[in-house]
Amino acid sequence: MNVTTTELLHTSRSWDGAALPDYPQGRPELVAVRYEIPAGQRLGWHHHPVMNHGVLVQGELTIVCHDGRETTLHEGEPIVEMVGTIHHGENRGPVPAVLYMFYLSQEGQPLSVQHREEEIRKQGNTK
Repeated sequence: MNVTTTELLHTSRSWDGAALPDYPQGRPELVAVRYEIPAGQRLGWHHHPVMNHGVLVQGELTIVCHDGRETTLHEGEPIVEMVGTIHHGENRGPVPAVLYMFYLSQEGQPLSVQHREEEIRKQGNTK
């Protein structure tokens, strides 16, 4: 049997070029989550207090920062999300977007923190 490996990602920076933070102190908790975002839908504004990365396995997903920067993932592409930066994901494509995300967290630490639309508008930073 011939095993083939393909490195999808090898970085210490998030997709926007920011350096990832140092590991927190304490016992780690690894979390894997499958997200399915219907066509034409978007997630709410949020930020991640923990490092995470993943792979889009179906469809297309656009990540939009509160300051208007964005990147679009296509099927099979990996991503390292930003830590501490407010953003949301949008499925602008015709099929559900399926994303597998892997979080490097600690027990009791939230994977994401939600922000209200009004809060983002007040900051005057939305596209």
